Amino acid sequence: MNHQLKLDGLLDRQFLRNPKPFILQSLAAFIISAIILYFVEILTHAAIVAALGSSTFIVFAIPHSRTAEPRKLIGGHIVGIAAGAFCYFVLLTGFLEGAVERWEYVTWLVGALAIGLSIFFMTITNTEHPPAAGTALGIVAHVWSNQAIIFMIVCVVCLAVVRKILGHRLVDLY
Repeated sequence: MNHQLKLDGLLDRQFLRNPKPFILQSLAAFIISAIILYFVEILTHAAIVAALGSSTFIVFAIPHSRTAEPRKLIGGHIVGIAAGAFCYFVLLTGFLEGAVERWEYVTWLVGALAIGLSIFFMTITNTEHPPAAGTALGIVAHVWSNQAIIFMIVCVVCLAVVRKILGHRLVDLY
């Protein structure tokens, strides 16, 4: 009993009562992440990987949260891609070059703009998905390709499909 009290403060109470969903959902997230990362190395970069990892966490750790809903998962990343692409093209055109003294400032200002725009458009379209703001930043921060964008959308759709298929078996792990 004394041992249980020590673990109770350290570990989640739901986990102590029933560890099976924690183990199985983490294993499912591992498998999906391994598949994604196998292809990501070929097609894209770290910022996009981080956004996908965060979305995977939401789908498998809190699958019944609003941010895990397909509309928010897919829509949020599409908004993030659009905001990031818009800001990337603003950066490419040099539109802000004369307005700011140093080029480094332009880069981080445009990155911040991508985050702000993605938040604004996600909230007004009811597609709020926090990792998608990272997608917007990732597109601005690194050179991206059409392949990377398509791959990102395919991965997010696959996450939504997996959530739909396993949804009745997944539980919120909090």
